[in-house]
Amino acid sequence: MIKVTLPDGSVREYESGVTGLDVAKSISEGLARNVLAAEINGEVWDATRPITEDVDLKLLTWKDDGGKYAFWHSSAHLMAEAIQFYFPDVKFAIGPPIENGFYYDIDLGEYKLSEKDLEKIEQKMLELAKQANAFIRKEVPKAEAIEYFKKEGDPYKLELIEDLEDGTITFYEQGNFTDLCRGPHIPGTQHIKAVKLLNIAGAYWRGDEKNKQLTRVYGVTFPKKSELKEHLHLLEEAKKRDHRKLGKELDLFTFSEKVGQGLPLWLPKGAELRDRLTDFMKNAQRKTGYQGVITPHIGHKDLYVCSGHYEKYGADSFQPINTPNEGEEFLLKPMNCPHHCEIFASRPRSYKDLPLRLAEFGTVYRYEQSGELHGLTRVRGFTQDDAHIFCTQDQVKDEFKKVIDLVMHVFKSLGFEDYTAQISLRHQTDREKYIGSEENWEKAEQAIIESAQEKGLNTVVEYDEAAFYGPKLDFMVKDALGRKWQLGTIQVDYSLPERFELEYVGSDNQKHRPVMIHRAPFGSLERFVAILIEHTEGKFPLWLAPEQAIILPISEKVNAYAEEVSLLLNNSEIRAQIDLRNEKIGKKIRDAEISRIPFMIIVGEKEAENRVISVRQKGEGDLGTMKVEDFVAKIEAEVKEITSYKA
Repeated sequence: MIKVTLPDGSVREYESGVTGLDVAKSISEGLARNVLAAEINGEVWDATRPITEDVDLKLLTWKDDGGKYAFWHSSAHLMAEAIQFYFPDVKFAIGPPIENGFYYDIDLGEYKLSEKDLEKIEQKMLELAKQANAFIRKEVPKAEAIEYFKKEGDPYKLELIEDLEDGTITFYEQGNFTDLCRGPHIPGTQHIKAVKLLNIAGAYWRGDEKNKQLTRVYGVTFPKKSELKEHLHLLEEAKKRDHRKLGKELDLFTFSEKVGQGLPLWLPKGAELRDRLTDFMKNAQRKTGYQGVITPHIGHKDLYVCSGHYEKYGADSFQPINTPNEGEEFLLKPMNCPHHCEIFASRPRSYKDLPLRLAEFGTVYRYEQSGELHGLTRVRGFTQDDAHIFCTQDQVKDEFKKVIDLVMHVFKSLGFEDYTAQISLRHQTDREKYIGSEENWEKAEQAIIESAQEKGLNTVVEYDEAAFYGPKLDFMVKDALGRKWQLGTIQVDYSLPERFELEYVGSDNQKHRPVMIHRAPFGSLERFVAILIEHTEGKFPLWLAPEQAIILPISEKVNAYAEEVSLLLNNSEIRAQIDLRNEKIGKKIRDAEISRIPFMIIVGEKEAENRVISVRQKGEGDLGTMKVEDFVAKIEAEVKEITSYKA
């Protein structure tokens, strides 16, 4: 007999070999019908996989991320089976689940898939789903796996098998389809009730532009047709909010092939918006004792070898810079932390200097594959609101909590109200990919867990999501369309101070190693602005909007008064412009609405005579007439209330 502990703490006994689905059936048939996978000791398994030892078990349904993961993973296999039905000679590469659906990279030779092909593949998927075929897991010796895919003539699967160890290889079968796969999968195809194949793209095998370009087919599936309908509606809404489209309409940024892919050019309005975000953060940082630093855009290779980043991420992630001296290797800076370690090490430090908080809006460069680039969310050059806090071990928790306060201030000021704090820890068993001692990792993980608890954050724990040098707290924000984004991260790091041999003299006159906290509430300004555009649909908070007000004169007779109002507002640091076009006031109002300007100031002969303005607020309507001074006070109070930070 084995003991199974459920999330509510109750313990049940079953015979060895019981499955998660069996446990669900023992609780209720209704639950069993909805179970898609099982979480065993924090790892997602097939709900039909036998359990042979005492475990903690969580049954996963469509409401759980792990349930969706298995559902969409299985859907990728179902799509592959449908593709193979119509194209028997197809070769399959990889077919993973992604955040909202799945894809499969396939090789169809010279054949180009069309929209009509997608329609018939969709229909075949639904037909196959109705057959209620089970997803069957089979452990396979490496030699047998190689033999199978040699027969299939699939070079991609054979290459994947080369990297696998004997005894770790599994096949999954459903219907007439067999795939090399780790899983997990849902119990059977009958759970898949609604299918939509979304688009076709190109993707290089293993993300390497030197390899063959494959066809990537994206899709999404649901257990109910109504959920697919709702999802497609959200996709249409997302198109309207696409930051690439709105960024162009609002004159914020552009790209140039001559400058290079993934290297954004900020236009005047976008540059001013960036400056306001930067000033907002700098003001909050000054109040909490941060000191600004500036580091070069390049660094010697030895710097990144010392930090461990070069070994961890490989030479391909670092872009070399040619110099006239043979053997001299400089690299474009891909991260700021090693530079800040060297600033700490630049002179002797005492415990009286700590915590030392070094902050930089540092631009870094990473070579992303061209197929992965996407507007501002995935670029090759970006600016991080980076800071590193060097502190004693006793100071870690307090410093961590202060950073949480700063992140909360950012979210509140920008209208992000729905978020979860993800505690990102090491893999529970595979520890080889992390640097640092077990003792220091445990201290760092405990500090994060306790800080989050004491701040009352809504948290989830995710294993295998830590950075290679330390655990972290990632803030997962839901935008206006319910999409999840990772915004803001805080990391505790005992390893880099050790690698750089950082020291301070303690009160005992002995040398000690500091602890390092990495933090970036925005993450990168580029990605943050993209998410903010889509979240607000370009209707930025008042303090951030490129134009806070537009002055609309009813006729040319009052243009002089409109100019006077504009001067008063701009002298009060309120961003205002005048619409002097020879258009009717109705059109001017409509155009101002489209431009997403928070306030419209309408002036006619009556307003000019009485030295007042008529004010309309976007989303609120007519606010009546008031003096310019009262309008200025209103704006200043509103901005101050939102952006002021008390340390």
